[in-house]
Amino acid sequence: MSVFTVASRYAKSLIDLSKEQGNLDAVKNDMEQFIAIVKESSELAAVLKNPIIKQDKKRSILSALFDGKVEPSVMSFFHMLVAKGRAGILNDVAIEFLREYRVEKGIVQATVTSAVPLSEENLSLLKTQIASEIKAKEVVLNNKVDKALIGGFVIKVGDRQVDVSIAGRLNKLEKHFAANVI
Repeated sequence: MSVFTVASRYAKSLIDLSKEQGNLDAVKNDMEQFIAIVKESSELAAVLKNPIIKQDKKRSILSALFDGKVEPSVMSFFHMLVAKGRAGILNDVAIEFLREYRVEKGIVQATVTSAVPLSEENLSLLKTQIASEIKAKEVVLNNKVDKALIGGFVIKVGDRQVDVSIAGRLNKLEKHFAANVI
């Protein structure tokens, strides 16, 4: 079974447990905290993935780092994954949990790439437009800058992309002329 499939199943289980206990938002914050710590500490990631390191050692490291700082259900979840020999996918489970959380809450992540940084007003208008187009409750919009676009912008939401940049239009025009050369 692929790591993604296993991580997805564990994440869904944690989502269900959190909803049942009424602490879904708190668990989401704990998962974000866990991901941030693993991202900062390559040593922690290496320890969790290392099959030579004993489960007791991994459990004690996780307890030292997170005990009292995360929900008790999250600590129990960490310990359960370690006991099942799945400590190596803890970060994958946390990432998948956040993805599932966004789906559960109707939150969509989008990226707008523009030639210059967009104003807060423009970002707000784009969020509203995207939310109404795809019927999302909330849109989290990241703004990236790529001067190669010359002007306009490119919006990516999931697997959809809308390119209204000058560079994109020039590219289409070039392809049109290349295809219609006599």
